Amino acid sequence: MRKLKMGMVGGGIGAFIGEVHRKAARLDGCADIVAGVFGSTPAKSLEQGRNLGLDPKRVYPAYTEMIAREKALPAGERIDFVSVCTPNDTHFPIAKAFLEAGFNVMCEKPMTLTAAQAEEIAALVKKTRLTFGLMHAYTGYPMVKLARDMVKAGDLGKIRKVVVQYPQGWLFKSTGVENMQAAWRTDPKRSGRAGCMGDIGTHAANLAEFITGLKITEVLADLTVFVKGRRLDDDGNVLFHMENGAKGVLTASQIAVGEENDLHIWVYGDRKALCWYQENPNYLRVFDQNAPEETWKRGNAYVAAKSASAARCTRTPTGHPEAFFEAFANNYRNFCDTIRARAEHRRPTALELDFPGAADGVRGMKFIEAVCDSSERGNVWVRTV
Repeated sequence: MRKLKMGMVGGGIGAFIGEVHRKAARLDGCADIVAGVFGSTPAKSLEQGRNLGLDPKRVYPAYTEMIAREKALPAGERIDFVSVCTPNDTHFPIAKAFLEAGFNVMCEKPMTLTAAQAEEIAALVKKTRLTFGLMHAYTGYPMVKLARDMVKAGDLGKIRKVVVQYPQGWLFKSTGVENMQAAWRTDPKRSGRAGCMGDIGTHAANLAEFITGLKITEVLADLTVFVKGRRLDDDGNVLFHMENGAKGVLTASQIAVGEENDLHIWVYGDRKALCWYQENPNYLRVFDQNAPEETWKRGNAYVAAKSASAARCTRTPTGHPEAFFEAFANNYRNFCDTIRARAEHRRPTALELDFPGAADGVRGMKFIEAVCDSSERGNVWVRTV
């Protein structure tokens, strides 16, 4: 199995998510990073390139130059894909340029700044037939895939209600001099229309749709800016309807003092219910009104028997925790295997194609715009489809 050559835009010194992507892509031997643009200035990019041990000739000052010079290399030497790990405002132009140049793309979420841009990316992916991944990492957890497959198999019956929460506390106050991570996330020019809802509310919405297999059709939202002087929401509450008539509640906050990454979802059917908790991700709780509560544990044979996707995403025996990096790596593994399959002129399998893509990016942007519209119009119902 040839390792794919990975490029990156973003992930410079002090950046968090770029290093997660680099580690995750290498975890299964899928890819090695060989090129990139790692800073807002040529000097910063070159410094990070040195830190990563890259050939200075393949550390570029701008993504436009990276595209031109990588494209000029022989097919076996140029990058196979690029990972876009920059702030939100640059996702669209960078992803669009690489796709137009013939490169596969893995992009951080949200995919773009607007739904119109997202639809343009989705159309371009369809036209070019390139592989496009969107890093909604929580879909990569084995027990999330098990939850989805349980719902798909009808174990829960008809889905009636979904409750999903994502409280964090790291932005509970302004420091006056915001750190790099906070600065762009609270800037409308760089983050887009939504703050908290764009950053983590989209994860909660994506998780609800992924597990249930149902689209959110309309929302009623109440967004708040609690920290004085902040220009984007730092807290939000959303009622939502799903396409089968199910009702839902979504809450996301970055001013919930003491919380870390408390992503938590409950899905209630007319037969059974389930619950998954991101900070304890190796377990899935299943409820039956007339039977004892079940706890499904990652790595066991009974999980593999129920969900081939969960089995594929499991590396260690039960009792040895797998978590955040592995979830990213699971999406990268499937993304890279899909690139290889297409290079071999074969149809990727359903398991290989099991990663978020451009369609999820469109859904995410429609959710953000609907939530913002609803809140701005005085908390009214707004369609997302």
